[in-house]
Parts: sequence; C-alpha cells; structure tokens
Amino acid sequence: MSEQPPFGSDPDGDQPPWQSSPPPPPYGQQPQYGQPQYGQPQYGQPQYGQPQYGQPQYGAPSGYGAPPDNYLVWAILSTVLCCLPLGVASIVFSSQVNSKFAAGDLAGAQESSRRAKNFAIWSAVASAASVVVVVIGVAVLAATSGSGSTSP
Repeated sequence: MSEQPPFGSDPDGDQPPWQSSPPPPPYGQQPQYGQPQYGQPQYGQPQYGQPQYGQPQYGAPSGYGAPPDNYLVWAILSTVLCCLPLGVASIVFSSQVNSKFAAGDLAGAQESSRRAKNFAIWSAVASAASVVVVVIGVAVLAATSGSGSTSP
C-alpha cells in the first residue's frame, strides 16, 4: 500500500499555489500593485499642495464663534403638536442654519434662525387660537341647545 502525501502538498511534488511567490518583475518594467514607485511619497506622507491633518479645510472663518441656534426641536414639536404648515416652514428654515454657517454666510444663518423661531412661535399661537375658538364654539353650542323648548 502506498503512503499518502502530507496534507497541503502536491502529489506531483510541486508547491501549492498559496506557498509559491510570484517572480520579481524584469528590469525596466513597472513594479506590481502595492509596491512604491520612484518619486511617489509613501503612505502617510503629505502630498505636495495638500493640507496637513489637523488644519481646517472648510467651514466658517474663525472669527464667527458658535453657529446661531437652529430651533430644530421647537420646529419639530410645533409641526407635530401645533399647526402643520407653519411647522414645516419652521423645519425648512431651521435646517438651513447650519449649512449657511458652514458656508461662511453668518448673516444668512442668523436670518434663517430668526425665521425658524418666528414660524415655530406662529405655529404655537395658531394652535392655541384654534383651541380657544373650538372651546368657545362648544360652549355656545351647549348653551343654545340647552335652552330649547320643552313639550307638554
């Protein structure tokens, strides 16, 4: 009985494909993928003209400080709990605040912040006014229906 070759070896005596290494490229040809080429910086080295890590690449100029309040929570609450159309307008303006500030438009960010707050307030006022009108309407309806004539 013949003895079997050990696991991972080829019965013909050749090396398995995962154990063989490819031959080096001939002189004058391009190196294989992943090998550094002449004149190119290694991984982690800065490219010419590229900003270094830790340097600001975008955003508002440093003199602005913190962005204005966007009132997004108030906009969402006024949309869900109060007047839907005014609340949606408040959400639209509140979503513009951070993007305008990041683009360097401080005046536009402040204007969007002011409009988002105003629309949220108007939504709450409209909801409170409609509740007052409904309560008055129910009270008037109850008062007029209670004073009806009684039949003998």
